[in-house]
Amino acid sequence: MTWQRKLNDALGRYTGVRFERVTPTRPGDSPGGPAGPVESPPRPPADPAHDRLLSAPVFILSPVRSGSTLLRAMLDAHPELHAPHELHVRRLSVGFGTSLARRAMEELGHNQADLEHLLWDRVLHRELTRSGKRYVVDKTPANAFAYQRIATCWPDARFVFLLRHPASIAASWHEAGAGRRTPEEAAADALRYMKAVHRARKALDGLTVRYEELTADPERVTREICAFLDVPWAPEMLAYGTPGVIRKGLGD
Repeated sequence: MTWQRKLNDALGRYTGVRFERVTPTRPGDSPGGPAGPVESPPRPPADPAHDRLLSAPVFILSPVRSGSTLLRAMLDAHPELHAPHELHVRRLSVGFGTSLARRAMEELGHNQADLEHLLWDRVLHRELTRSGKRYVVDKTPANAFAYQRIATCWPDARFVFLLRHPASIAASWHEAGAGRRTPEEAAADALRYMKAVHRARKALDGLTVRYEELTADPERVTREICAFLDVPWAPEMLAYGTPGVIRKGLGD
């Protein structure tokens, strides 16, 4: 117990007065006061027809350095599939500026997770509509750690699991680090991602694709992917390389 707390307890016993720390307010906190942190359990959309603009988004769940950039480039070449750079939408969060704002949203039936899902959906929908295509594809590897949240946000999401030999992943991750990680650290990172993808594969329905098969027989594998996504196969997928595809620093 600190001396400040002892002094405060003594004041309370002998004078009936105690000091309490006041949480600093921010602009907009009055009159409802600051909202403070709140736990919001993720839940499916209450009214999918109004809560979601996206239809059947596609998520590639894969470890790092497993060929996800190659696969997204091939899918993006399809006239109905838009596969931009890694989007990391699951890292976008919202907060309540005041307790009144929280109460107002709760009155509408929204908790914090609901509002985050609305934001994620709107960002992906905007990206898709600007492309003029039919379905959006997100290949952010870190999504493997949030597969439950993604499946909750979009109950109609489709999942493609991209796998590669573990030794190749670890070696590629080490080489890509340019001295930032040892071979042992690269292997540990690779294992962490592979375990996350394994958990997702056990929990979710989806199509499993292997990098080695994709590179050995790209037409056969891309045909399988198109059949799974219920879109016609497009030969453009085999001629995917264009200067605008790669976004360095964003997973490519």
